[in-house]
Amino acid sequence: MRIPDREQQIIQAHSAFICQVVELIRQPTAGRQLEGLLSAAVESGWQVLADAVRQFANGRRDLAGIAGLDEEDRVIAEAILRGLQDPLTLPDPQQKADPTLAAPGLAHMIHAAARGNSQALSLVSQMAEQMSRVGGDMSRVAAVIRPLINGERDPDKLCARLDVRGQQLVLQILEELGKMDLH
Repeated sequence: MRIPDREQQIIQAHSAFICQVVELIRQPTAGRQLEGLLSAAVESGWQVLADAVRQFANGRRDLAGIAGLDEEDRVIAEAILRGLQDPLTLPDPQQKADPTLAAPGLAHMIHAAARGNSQALSLVSQMAEQMSRVGGDMSRVAAVIRPLINGERDPDKLCARLDVRGQQLVLQILEELGKMDLH
């Protein structure tokens, strides 16, 4: 089964959570650990996803009738269900995200964060923090995420301190954001 690139990026970004949930649901004695993980998810704004996972732990194996899942929650929930049915479908938490998917993924999160989606804002902030820790051009790219969320679209301002690869990533993000703004 071919999963669309954007969904694959979401799955990879949350691979550790997905794998941990599947592992804990498969262990009948791991209820406390699962609840601890889900409590942390709720604190991060994932109440609806946590409720869905609780239903999976109680034997539910579909999303029918689970209201309130946004796109990211739905993708994660579907990955958990696939993993429960066939562990070979689980993402590898050690695998690095595909850099060719970075621009569309970041653009979607920036777009959602700019429109008040607190979950997207939290996620893009975490990514920017990780990019900052890498140092070099990645930290300079991280520094333009906040201006992008705030609506800055001038490529000269955004790319002023970036090397060629950083500029290319920011220009790809701007291109994706431009497509979203047309819709």
